[in-house]
Amino acid sequence: MKFLNTLVLVLVIVGALNWGLIALFNFDLVAWAFGSMTMLTRLVYGLVAICGLWAITFFTRMSIDG
Repeated sequence: MKFLNTLVLVLVIVGALNWGLIALFNFDLVAWAFGSMTMLTRLVYGLVAICGLWAITFFTRMSIDG
């Protein structure tokens, strides 16, 4: 489970940095790396979205763990 949580955090950070680059420089890192709306790009965007949803559960875990 720790590996999954680490992977989720890494992908959420990648997503956040990508949005920052888009906002500041109009540069989409994911599209640059994998092509504009290719299947792989859409997969990365989808994984980042799923990881964002998974990261919401961290709040409940923080309150349980103390």
